[in-house]
Amino acid sequence: MYKYRASKDSGSKSWVMQRITGLALVVLMIGHYILMHYHPDSGHTYQAVLGRMQYSWYRIIDLTFIVLAMYHGLNGIWNIFRDYKMKPWLKYSVISALVIFGIAFTAWGFNIIFSIPYIN
Repeated sequence: MYKYRASKDSGSKSWVMQRITGLALVVLMIGHYILMHYHPDSGHTYQAVLGRMQYSWYRIIDLTFIVLAMYHGLNGIWNIFRDYKMKPWLKYSVISALVIFGIAFTAWGFNIIFSIPYIN
């Protein structure tokens, strides 16, 4: 059921990236929580969100959040699958499904962020 992996295919790069993205997500989450819940002008109405999204930094932060969260989550799922000895066709099917899912939902998130209009 479990398989031994040689050091070349140990997944150490994936493990390090999982920790780095996790740390970055914690920092972004704390900033988001403070901004959205402790800032006095942090209303959650459409007008408040539209007003915030007039600044490019908010869009960049949201886009970064989307990319990091998708990588972190899908890499975590893939690491669970990597623990098991799978046939090559199953391994390629799982990784293909995760990549397609990741690209689709990342594109959806980008579409939402970019569809918010700039108002002068």
